[in-house]
Amino acid sequence: MAYENIQVAIEEGIALITISREKQLNALNKATLLELSRALDELAPRAKPEGDVRALIVTGAGEKSFVAGADIGEMASMTPVEGLEFAKLGHGLFAKLEALPIVTIAAVNGFALGGGCELAISFDLIYASERARFGQPEVNLGIIPGFGGTQRLARLLGKQRAKELIFTGELIDARRALEIGLATGVVAPEELIAHARRVAKTIASRGPLAIAQAKRAIEWGADGDLRASNELEQQSFALLFGSEDQKEGMRAFLEKRPASFKGR
Repeated sequence: MAYENIQVAIEEGIALITISREKQLNALNKATLLELSRALDELAPRAKPEGDVRALIVTGAGEKSFVAGADIGEMASMTPVEGLEFAKLGHGLFAKLEALPIVTIAAVNGFALGGGCELAISFDLIYASERARFGQPEVNLGIIPGFGGTQRLARLLGKQRAKELIFTGELIDARRALEIGLATGVVAPEELIAHARRVAKTIASRGPLAIAQAKRAIEWGADGDLRASNELEQQSFALLFGSEDQKEGMRAFLEKRPASFKGR
């Protein structure tokens, strides 16, 4: 399907979505959020363990910005009801990203501010260009993060780090993001997409059912108490012993050959 604000390409089992509003620094307006949501809906059947898409990378067009935030021009005249609808749209999109059973990678090529930072932290992994800048500057506009920043940042970085970023509204560079755990890795700008592809390709070669169950256990378990979360892990571990992939993976190991996983 054709899109106006994003580009979608699938190659060798890896989907690449580029947010393409370069003149607006790839800011997220309602139309872009809807297109991203539709793209994920179309990708979801192919992202099942038995499907042909094993990883997703998202980046921004150009060299300046991943996503510079939500579109302030569009938000400026919103009523409280419209603001709630806009927030729900963002939350719904990011929930879809977290629910995908494949690895998702944010390739942050520049500014990841406000909604852009919130988008990035809804991915499994975040690789940043040395030129990347992260921040939650919403307080400078008289609002707070509305796409999950107050919640995901606190869970990712701890409450104090999250409060520092949100309360000050200040930007941090890629190296600082790496130091505090906001970025998974930092690479040269010209290496960003190639690096993300290498990681995606490595993970795509692993057992897709195992990746899906590991992601589910981590995501769901992080919000539960340790006893319940360990029970979730045990059930997920045991379930995989009924799969063809488990038998193939262990047989391949014993036979000293690469495994050929089918997602079954």
